[in-house]
Amino acid sequence: MQTRSRLFDDLARMANGALSAASGVRTEVQQLVNQQFERFIADRDLVTREEFEAVEAMAAKARQAQDALEARVKELEAKLADSAPAKTASAKSARAKTAPKRKAATGDRRRGATTARRSTGRSRKSEETPGKDE
Repeated sequence: MQTRSRLFDDLARMANGALSAASGVRTEVQQLVNQQFERFIADRDLVTREEFEAVEAMAAKARQAQDALEARVKELEAKLADSAPAKTASAKSARAKTAPKRKAATGDRRRGATTARRSTGRSRKSEETPGKDE
């Protein structure tokens, strides 16, 4: 009878070793599948759920800020429209004062043209003389 129990003990040990080897193979296969899946996701430029939720929260915050700024612009435009009739009279007088300055500006343009002609003459002289780099 001892031989039979010994035989069963050996069979049990062998089966136990085979199961542990099978579980090791199972974990290796699972790791390989996970690696392939992660590589597939990385190749497709997919994002994780956490990244998506973070970007979504940032977009919602930016949208709220944009809505607040739009409301503020509308308020300022309304205030500007209310105060615009009072400013039109002062704007007309300001335009009348700036008219002589425009004439002076046209004279400056003529002077600028002669200055440009003079500067071209100077550039010719600088082209004729060798520079420090040469």
